[in-house]
Amino acid sequence: MKAFPMSRSCVASKVRAATPLCKGLRPVVPVRLARGRLQTIAFLPGENGVEKARVEVPHKGDEALKLLSNSKFSKEADLKPRKVFRNLSVPELYEMAIKLEPETRLSSTGALCVRSGDKTGRSPKDKRVVIDAETEKTVWWGAGSPNVQMDDRTFLTNRERAVDFLNYIDQVFVIDGYANWDPAMRTKIRIVCSRPYHALFMHNMLIRPTDEELAAFGEPDFVIYNAGACPAPSPKATNGTPASPTSVDVSITNREMVILGTQYAGEMKKGVFSIMNYLMPKKGILSMHSGCNVGREGDVTLFFGLSGTGKTTLSTDPARPLIGDDEHCWGDDGVFNIEGGCYAKCINLQESKEPEIFRAIRFGTILENVVFDERRRIVDFDSSSITENTRACYPIDFIDHARIPCVGPHPRNVILLCCDAFGVLPPVSKLSLEQAMYHFVSGYTAKVAGTEQGVKEPEATFSACFGAAFLMWHPMKYAAMLCDKMKQHGTTAWLINTGWTGGRYGVGSRISLKYTRAIVDAIHSEELAAQSFSTTPIFGLQVPAKCPGVPAEVLQPESSWSSKKEFTGTLQQLGGLFVQNFVKFLDGDKYVGAEMVARMLAGGPQLAADE
Repeated sequence: MKAFPMSRSCVASKVRAATPLCKGLRPVVPVRLARGRLQTIAFLPGENGVEKARVEVPHKGDEALKLLSNSKFSKEADLKPRKVFRNLSVPELYEMAIKLEPETRLSSTGALCVRSGDKTGRSPKDKRVVIDAETEKTVWWGAGSPNVQMDDRTFLTNRERAVDFLNYIDQVFVIDGYANWDPAMRTKIRIVCSRPYHALFMHNMLIRPTDEELAAFGEPDFVIYNAGACPAPSPKATNGTPASPTSVDVSITNREMVILGTQYAGEMKKGVFSIMNYLMPKKGILSMHSGCNVGREGDVTLFFGLSGTGKTTLSTDPARPLIGDDEHCWGDDGVFNIEGGCYAKCINLQESKEPEIFRAIRFGTILENVVFDERRRIVDFDSSSITENTRACYPIDFIDHARIPCVGPHPRNVILLCCDAFGVLPPVSKLSLEQAMYHFVSGYTAKVAGTEQGVKEPEATFSACFGAAFLMWHPMKYAAMLCDKMKQHGTTAWLINTGWTGGRYGVGSRISLKYTRAIVDAIHSEELAAQSFSTTPIFGLQVPAKCPGVPAEVLQPESSWSSKKEFTGTLQQLGGLFVQNFVKFLDGDKYVGAEMVARMLAGGPQLAADE
């Protein structure tokens, strides 16, 4: 029996027989467009007496309901909602969010402040991927993989649960948009959700179609059913521990995703990224979790890095237009952003430090789980009383120096960022292709275990390809593609450490942001590549002798340690952690061949046999 039974009445399709005239407009008349569909067009007076046609897109009412119901996806899933609001304008979504969501408010700058419910972050342990004849051979399964297998029957059960919920509630919101700024790779995404906040979120994050594109949108390539307010059906206990009521499920074959038990909007954004991480490599295009900017001469730089490494800070450079802050692809013609918006962390946000993000928080922006003054609605960005993971979601053109369209030439530089709290990696080093692959697969940074008394040891953190949670193929496949593209286009790879120098955390000090910016500037000016280089022990990194704006002693971390023996021991310790982490990737020969695996291993730390 379905969880949300309801009587469904047949909604008749109607074409308006008459429409009131508006001043300055000719009558609205039905016109037959491609695929035999009826659409209404209003004729507007143009310049020099030439009339231009404006396509009227069905956003609500019977026409929007019919459009959704006639989709093959809707028919197969039995999606028959009571009322449909499709691609509403930002003001309309604001009005409905404030009306329907009791905790939603306007901030003093015009942003929409929302709550995501109990979940204030993603639920990576609840990600499921349907295993079938195709994905059994292609998707990365097993140790280290983020992909937990789900059979097709369970997926369909969860989809039925989500669709029943969407059919039962008073109305659903639909957002039709695109992933990928490259027109040749454009992928049509449809979001069906229950909250205006979720609709506005994906309006911002997807590439927004024009009215003409929306009228001709047709069938989507992928559909996400977001029924996050509804728990997954009958979670079973495991070893006495109740299973999670959250389930985020992807079926590559069905081209569908189902979200249950979480209202955190980031699941949709990263769901689209996971889908692109599967589809794009099949077409020979490398999908990447990276920031990207471009210089005046068309020199593109990719920035890879985990949280706390400075990826957003360093890729957002007033002198270099931003192509995107998080998700990109590298194809035959260059790079392109996957998204139409940004999803920036805003905990401790200050205008003086991140002015571009601060100025983007205005009408049209979503502020997620922030604390604000109830009367004046001024946001307290320093407060983490709800969550540390406060976020701002806005269209990318809210960034003053964004490059629109979000595309660029082939990258000249690839920068891998880490925050080494062990204090042994140099602030900058040049990487060979083999080292670039190894460090890309490793995705290293480090975090401090805590600030409680007695806790001094840093903790190594690894995330394959700097985004393990979103990978669909084996990490070595992405790394091999990165190597091929770097070799083909003469791209240089750099490893930049934004962490500690002069000793590990608790002894040394954090590398100055001023020095890191000087390093990045020297990379872009090509001054750094022109320097002479020396080789470090164990990791074999190439360290420049000089860098404009950076003291020479800072470039060589060993020189700032009081004990050379302790430095060498710590370096060996870190190398061992890299080697230990890399073991789970050694089955990559099934994806890239034994020779490529050997090349990657040659790019890693070389430890003595007894170490």
